[in-house]
Order: sequence, then C-alpha cells, then structure tokens
Amino acid sequence: MASLGIIAHLVLWLVFQVPEFYYELPLYFVLIVGGSFLVVQLILHLIRFEFSSDLIAGVSIVTAVLLQQYLVGAIIVLMLSGGQALEHFALRRASSLLDALAKRMPSLAHRKNKEEMIDVPIDQVAIGDTLVIYPHEICPVDGLVVQEHGVMDESYLTGEPFLISKTPGSAVISGALNGDTMLVIQATKKAKDSRYAKIMEVMLESEQHKPKIRRLGDVLGAYYTPLALIVAALAWFFSKEAIRFLAVMVIATPCPLLLAIPVAIIGGISLSAKRGIIIKNAAVLEQISECRTMIFDKTGTLTYGRPVLTSVTCYQNFSQQEVLAFAATLEKYSKHPLSAPIIEAASKQHIPLGQALEISEKLGEGLIGKIDHRQIALVGRSNIMKEKKEELLRLLPEKVGLECILFIDDQLAAYFSFHDTPRQDSRAFIAHLGPKHHIHRMMIVSGDREQEVRYLAEQIGIQEIYASQTPEQKVHIVENENVKDKVMYLGDGVNDAPALAVSTVGIAFGQNSDITTEAADAVILDSSLERVDEFLHISKRMRQIALQSAIGGMAVSFLGMLLAAFGYLPPLVGAISQEVIDVFVILNALRVAFPQKKLIDY
Repeated sequence: MASLGIIAHLVLWLVFQVPEFYYELPLYFVLIVGGSFLVVQLILHLIRFEFSSDLIAGVSIVTAVLLQQYLVGAIIVLMLSGGQALEHFALRRASSLLDALAKRMPSLAHRKNKEEMIDVPIDQVAIGDTLVIYPHEICPVDGLVVQEHGVMDESYLTGEPFLISKTPGSAVISGALNGDTMLVIQATKKAKDSRYAKIMEVMLESEQHKPKIRRLGDVLGAYYTPLALIVAALAWFFSKEAIRFLAVMVIATPCPLLLAIPVAIIGGISLSAKRGIIIKNAAVLEQISECRTMIFDKTGTLTYGRPVLTSVTCYQNFSQQEVLAFAATLEKYSKHPLSAPIIEAASKQHIPLGQALEISEKLGEGLIGKIDHRQIALVGRSNIMKEKKEELLRLLPEKVGLECILFIDDQLAAYFSFHDTPRQDSRAFIAHLGPKHHIHRMMIVSGDREQEVRYLAEQIGIQEIYASQTPEQKVHIVENENVKDKVMYLGDGVNDAPALAVSTVGIAFGQNSDITTEAADAVILDSSLERVDEFLHISKRMRQIALQSAIGGMAVSFLGMLLAAFGYLPPLVGAISQEVIDVFVILNALRVAFPQKKLIDY
C-alpha cells in the first residue's frame, strides 16, 4: 500500500503535473492509514519504556508530518511496514506446510450396542460404553480391552518405546495408535477426562508460560535509538532548525534493523525448509545460539523407538544358534512386540528356521509350541514368579529393559534381553554439542522406565537423567531450567508438547503428532540428528550475518547522521541515501540462503 501511494504521488506530480493538493493526496492516505497505526503501536511501546528500533521511525513519521515533508514520511512508512511484512510472509508459508502434515484425533467413536454398531461423537461416549477400535485407528478414550488381542503404539503419549500387547483386561489410553487387529474396549473415562485431553490441557497452560524472548533488532535498537535521538536533539538545539532534527531522524531510521534482519530470517527459513526443517517461530533462529542447556526426550529422539535383541544368555550347554533357532521358529507365529527382534537376530546370523506345531499363546501363559518333538516355551519373569521357582529366578540376570525367557523341555535354556537402541550417530552428536555449539548442560527427560533411560545415557554419554516423567513433571523441569539459562528441548511425542511449548526453543522431532508440531517452534521433518545439527548451524550463521548487516548499516547511518546534523544532508536526500544503504545490507543478508560449506560437523 505504501509503495503504491508513493508511486501514485510521483506520477501525479511529475507526469500529470496536477496542483500540489492533488499529488499530495496519495501521501496523506499512506500516512493516515499506514502511519497512524504504526505510530499508535510505537506510542504503546514507549509507554512501556520499550525503546525498540521502530521508535526512531515513529518519531520520524510524526516530525515529517509536522514539517510537511510528506514524501519523506511515506518513505519511512514503507521502510517500517516492509520489514514486518517480509517476516510475516515467511512465517505464513512455513505454517502452511505444517497444516498439510497435521493429523487429527478421531471425532467419532464406534459404539457397540448388542449387535448394532453406531458412530457417535467422542464427547457423547459415556463411562461403560463398549467401543470398537479398528486396525490402525486412534483410541478415542481411556478404557479396558474386553475382547480380542493386539498391540498398541503408546510411545508418543507415555515414552514407552515399544508396541504394547493388549489382551482382555489391559488398559488403553486415548491417543494411542492401534495395531493390525480390531480391539473391543469398555470406556473407563469420558473423552474430556482421558489422557489425551489432559495432555492438551497441560500444553495450553504451558503456552501461557512461554519465556519472553527479546528480539535481536530490539536489543540493538535499545542502544541505537537513544543515540540517534540525542544526535538529532543536539543538531536542533545548536542550529535552531527543526529541519535538521528531521534530517537526522530520516538517515537514522534503522532500516538495517527493519529490513536486513527480516531478510536474513527469511533466508534462514528458506534454507531450513530446503533441508526438511520447518520454522514456525522466526525468533528461535535468533535464540538457538544463546541456548546453553539442551533437554532430550528419549524414545524416537535419541533412539529408533523399536526393541532390538541386545544380549543372549545361554544355559544347559545350549549354543546361541540353537536357542535363537527355537525362539525365532516359535515367534514366527506370534504378533508379540518382541517377536520381530528375535526373528531379525536369527536372520542376521543366517540361522534356518523350522516348523512349530501345537502353538498356544494364552493370556498369562506365554508362547508355547512343539519343534522337532521338543516342548518350547517363551515366557516372562512373572510366569516363573507365579510358579515360585526361586532357584530359577536366582539364575537370571537383573532385569534391565524388556526380557523373555526360553524353556526347552521344561529346562531353562536362554535369557533374551532387549533395549531401545540408540541412533547410530547419537553419541557423536552429543559429544560435539559442547565444543561446537557451547551447550553446557545436557539431560534426558523421559516417560520411560529408569533402567531404560540409564542404559541409553551410558551408551551416548549423558550424565543427567529424569525417568518416568509425566508431561506435567517435564514442564516443571523445563521451567526450573529456564530460570538458570535458555533451554532448547528436542522431543517427538504428544507427552513432550507441553515441555516444547514452555522451553525457550522447542524442536519437534519428526511428524508423529500434530499436537507436538503445533507446540514446537521448529519441526525436523525426517527424524534425523543430522538435520538438528544443520538447524543449529543455520541459526548460528543467520545470526552472524544479520549482525554484520545491522551493525554495518547502522555504522554508515551514523556517519550520515553527523552529516545531517551539520546541515550537509537534507531530509529527502537522507531518505534516498538510506535506501542505498538498504540495498547493500539486504544483499549481504541474502547470503544466509546460500551456504558455502557443509552444515554438519560431527
């Protein structure tokens, strides 16, 4: 709008040569519509004693109007509104990409009344209702399984890294993703009281406690603005000419802050998008390099989020190949979450599998079958405890992570231990954060069990852990750390959303939950720690180039202020000179989008 008004003014003045009143009309429109709104906002900042970089522009607009320098005032409106529009445009583009990725909580539940199935809104589900959850659907409310067997993925809600077996009597939580089989559940809570709804409540409360971030332009403006006002006031005082006050204000208008920094931010947003990183809050690009504490969720962030067989303890002179062959052959017929890692381990060792007969997998009895005329059983520690076989329990290793125990002809044959294994590059990534990015404290805050969290911490080199944490507890930890230093939080689950919202910089790892991506300031789309490192480098480089452009431009503007103070630079020439300065600082800021080297250094 401001640019169109200025063009219309010049055309009416220079081309059609209409009377002054008519060619000034477009400028009046720009100053009234655009300038008045900006000036009101700046007055509010001044009342709160916030001396931001925009204050000079506001003073310049008012002074230009009082001295009837309307063209100068309109140019300043263009400068001021242009920088804000650039940044808002970039953020709208980034947010539109997230909208396409959003996943929704089901709005309907399948309620079973005798033989009839009715779809009802989930807010109409009552305690005691029987609901059907089809394969790959999201559980609408908390409840108990009453029919069928299957598995559910609760990792993004609880931090438990594995698929959880569900049999009659098992608890299910809203927001969990059902596996390949249909489950019938009985609702134990209404939708508004279920786990998913409670996490959303915590997240909404967390957003209100987001730490206030002081933008880079405002930090620089806090020093530059008083300096410019002092020079302008001295020029007016000693020369007795108000026009010199305007001249200083015009050349002092902080376009390097108003334009160069937003352009650098747009470059950072654009480069991030090309690398699979969506920036939702542009301020985080200015803040990451100042974060000194980094908090990680465990499951799916530093790990792959799936169980892997990590150790096999053999008994009764059985070899590892033998026990794996028996276990994998039997697991072929099971949908238990631990069947896949056992079969995968046997496949990696090229162990041939046989055929099993008389297979049984009853609730609480484990997996049983016959292979080559031998009775094979895969059970849990609880089965042995029920039978009170204390001598066998003493032979087993201490429980760390998930486990299963193999019996051959009622003889203890093997103990299998499973862990959620670290990502291949987790240790190298953690090790380089201190020397390369000045992260002084690192910690894991997870909803998973302490044994699992401690195992991971030892594997990747993190000393400080918090295990079995609820979303509320995660928020409390982050808020406490925010008091000490700026905090960056990396997580991927719905249970991380409140902590992401309250941290200085919240980074969602992957596209697993729309709640998580909405709470985060940035989203890493492809769940790669390399992308996180690229994001850190993009932010650092953006800040460096933005400071070069802003401080360099302000230095040149300060020379112009001195010329204007001594009467060598009239307001209109100052406005044009400021535009020339803008061109150079913007060209420098554009370098952000074109990195010259690899952005990964571990």
